Amino acid sequence: MTDRPSFREELEQLEAVVRQLESDDLDLDRALDLFEEGVRRLKVARTLLTESEQKVKKVIAEAGGTYREEDLDV
Repeated sequence: MTDRPSFREELEQLEAVVRQLESDDLDLDRALDLFEEGVRRLKVARTLLTESEQKVKKVIAEAGGTYREEDLDV
């Protein structure tokens, strides 16, 4: 088992930080702490997203580079 967060978890925590930052009764020190946390979480989420993108590209390359794109709108 790993302690590494999932993209979804990071995104949920980032959204929670944003909600707190939008609060009317937030002092400056707490706002700065939350901002720093948000930046850290955004960086982790971007890293996770980039890693996932690389995995998808690898799978496509290993499959001979052939795939089909379809609109999912029904």
